[in-house]
Amino acid sequence: MVPSEREWMTRFLSHLDFERRLSSHTVSAYRHDLRTLLAFCDRRDVKRWGALNNFQVRAFAAGEHAGGIAPRSIQRRLSAARTFYEYLMREGAVKNNPALDVRAPKTKKRLPATLDADQMGRLLDFRVDDTLSARDKAVMELFYSSGLRLSELVGLDVSAVDLQDRTVRVLGKGHKTRIVPVGRHAIAALKKWLTQRAGLIQKNPNLNSPHSGPLFVGTTGRPLSVRAVQLRVGTWARRQGLTMHVHPHMFRHSFATHLLESSGDLRGVQELLGHADISTTQVYTHLDFQHLASVYDAAHPRARRRSRTA
Repeated sequence: MVPSEREWMTRFLSHLDFERRLSSHTVSAYRHDLRTLLAFCDRRDVKRWGALNNFQVRAFAAGEHAGGIAPRSIQRRLSAARTFYEYLMREGAVKNNPALDVRAPKTKKRLPATLDADQMGRLLDFRVDDTLSARDKAVMELFYSSGLRLSELVGLDVSAVDLQDRTVRVLGKGHKTRIVPVGRHAIAALKKWLTQRAGLIQKNPNLNSPHSGPLFVGTTGRPLSVRAVQLRVGTWARRQGLTMHVHPHMFRHSFATHLLESSGDLRGVQELLGHADISTTQVYTHLDFQHLASVYDAAHPRARRRSRTA
């Protein structure tokens, strides 16, 4: 690819960063995927973006699959290519989008890992006796109470939580705001944490007010990072004797699954999760087959086993 064409990729990434204001993580993902496509173009001696055709994009996807890349990753790379070419078309750099109608191999649907109600209760059943335990308890209770994404939780400001109304205002994907309820256990945990947070303010100049700034912070007053939350959740899971790998998104999966099992209200869960498409929410409609079978055996007249009489 000639240097002037490579410059288009730099412009596109700047467009994502400064104009569309996407997160640094998302921009980094676009950069990685487009570099993969760029390397393919260099191998095929494609010197200009406008010279890449639909057949070659299909060959790119097929080559990725043959190289052992997961279908989901190929889907993401094709999506990045389509978005990039939409940008090039708007700028008048190319006349068509060769990535249109190119699909990655189908992925196997994986059911999200969840904790059952007993496991979740065990995880959250620990005593708060210092600042970190108060914060971690509030983090995990809020995760499970309101089904927040990890990025949503670390981005919360103190003012987003209404303890009186028992709600939290969340900025979700696509900069869409939603208001979700907060359960009583999470409210109690948040009150304890806010008391501890107020104590940190007095000791640390990085925090300005008990009524503003990031809701969850470290002992230095800096906002709690994504990685820090992941590590703390894993630490508490091990302390509480859970043998599986527990990660923050598992709270969201468990929140959705438990609500659906109890209510069956798919649309309501969709709203609480902030899903734009209900098909995304439908993954949570699974129920354990053995559970269903036991319900059937216990309840259906034709399934009941007759007791043996001597």
